[in-house]
Amino acid sequence: MLPDSRLDQPLIYLERLELIRNVCRDEALKNLSHTVVSKFVLDRIFVCDKHQILFCQTPKVGNTQWKKVLIVLNGAFPSIEEIPENVVHDHEKNGLPRLSSFSKAGIQKRLKTYFKFFIVRDPFERLISAFKDKFVHNPRFEPWYRHEIAPGIIKKYRRNRTETRGIQFEDFVRYLGDPNHRWLDIQFGDHIIHWVTYAELCAPCEIKYSVIGHHETLEEDAPYILREAGIDHLVSYPTIPPGITVYNRTKVEHYFLGISKRDIRRLYARFKGDFKLFGYQKPDFLLN
Repeated sequence: MLPDSRLDQPLIYLERLELIRNVCRDEALKNLSHTVVSKFVLDRIFVCDKHQILFCQTPKVGNTQWKKVLIVLNGAFPSIEEIPENVVHDHEKNGLPRLSSFSKAGIQKRLKTYFKFFIVRDPFERLISAFKDKFVHNPRFEPWYRHEIAPGIIKKYRRNRTETRGIQFEDFVRYLGDPNHRWLDIQFGDHIIHWVTYAELCAPCEIKYSVIGHHETLEEDAPYILREAGIDHLVSYPTIPPGITVYNRTKVEHYFLGISKRDIRRLYARFKGDFKLFGYQKPDFLLN
């Protein structure tokens, strides 16, 4: 007999897809759950023709590792360990085509017939991760986050004009929760992929995905995805460091400390579609 957790595993994945279908039908959430399958969305979807797989990239959710899996499957490198870090995101060298690079008919055929998946995590935790990665640690090879995007956000959203510190999480929250954020997003271009909603990135109401993985259950989800895609005998998902996928409520509380309820509520209003589509609990401990 299989352990109980293994028995109900496939049911979990069916329930996730059923939840998406139900939320997509909810008229009240239509603006937050539906999007056009534009070039922006097609640019997020990576293609492995050899094994008929489409993977939609949702930054800050362990995507680098999934890209490595696909790079190996496409035959660009013999193993994950042999892929140089600087090649993973270099789309001229990694042998990973985007869905947008195909003809209209080619795109439709792949969307209809290929195995399709993406990974999500708690929406607020993902925003914290994006903020830390792009504005706090800010890798040297991405100077525009600190030198162009941060000043743009500060100029528009900083309450205390005499405050001279670099961008704070509070500024970031105010920008994201502003219903008129789009005019800034247009200036920032595709860099916004690190913090726009999953609905805007992957169009889950328009594209019928085969599996949705959750960062919080990646230890079970990664092997399941590889098995369902029929590639588990060819490649393994890299080892997940212990504790890295666990939801950290203390960290979330720490980041939102001192941010006004109004600003947090506006942020939730923007990301409500993601919370509902993927079954994440409304963070009442921050909102009330």
